Amino acid sequence: MIRTRKLRRPRILVVGAGNVGLRCIALLRARYRVFALTRDTDPARLDELRRAGAVPVRGDLDARASLHRIGALAPAVLDLAPPPSGGDEDPRSRALIAALTRSRGRGLIVPERARPTVVYASTTGVYGDCGGALVDETRPVRPANPRAVRRVAAERAWRAAGARASLNVRIVRIPGIYAGDRLPVERLRKGTPALAAGDDVFTSHIHADDLAAVMIRALAAGRPQRLYLAADETRLKMADYFDLVADRKGLPRPVRIARDEAERTLDPNLLSFMRESRQIDNRRLKTELGYRLRYPSVVDFLDRQE
Repeated sequence: MIRTRKLRRPRILVVGAGNVGLRCIALLRARYRVFALTRDTDPARLDELRRAGAVPVRGDLDARASLHRIGALAPAVLDLAPPPSGGDEDPRSRALIAALTRSRGRGLIVPERARPTVVYASTTGVYGDCGGALVDETRPVRPANPRAVRRVAAERAWRAAGARASLNVRIVRIPGIYAGDRLPVERLRKGTPALAAGDDVFTSHIHADDLAAVMIRALAAGRPQRLYLAADETRLKMADYFDLVADRKGLPRPVRIARDEAERTLDPNLLSFMRESRQIDNRRLKTELGYRLRYPSVVDFLDRQE
């Protein structure tokens, strides 16, 4: 009887079962039969997914032929998989879209109740540098680095699939993710410099547990073709965030350097984050999705850790 009830639970597919994906599975497993797409053949990884509460499904977003099984596997999908590390497009999103729509026929308008509902995890990096302005979902995208360019391409592919009436799509744009095991402790230990106050940039945040819950809320309560910004209430510049974590963890604060020195000495990938300043308006998250943040700010989270 218990086994039968388990099989009758609604199905959901999690694509990208990393740190946040596993948190999603933990929230879903009591109410859903959860499947997790994985290209990993390591028995330890497969056991990890099973222990988390998911059924591993073999498939590789970089190999379209391997995705033939997932087309009709589940009517709901959480896609947390990142694009490839190169190029201007996201062939992984296109491969997943093709797999989810192939069995429903090309060019056909699928009744809304029969369309898979997909929540795609994107990034607030698509806005580029906003000069510290408060940004909401209506602001046009202006990607300034290759990672953000690929994310914009992925968003457009998903929204195009929604416009063709073959998928119900929601997009969640995400800032910096933190948790107890995702704080910049190693950076502080290495003594990586931060920007001087006059050159510093605003950075936004979301706790990994809140993000997992927001992804699920967007699946259940989001509108088709709708954007949502998943950010908390934190209003900190980047170096102030590092100072805050350093003080709470008993580590030295980072040395502050001018932007021109940073441009000469720091890693280009790190610099790309230090060139963009924006604050995130999360009103749609709270009003339309009705989501109440478990951790309203980084300070609130660190206070609870003490």
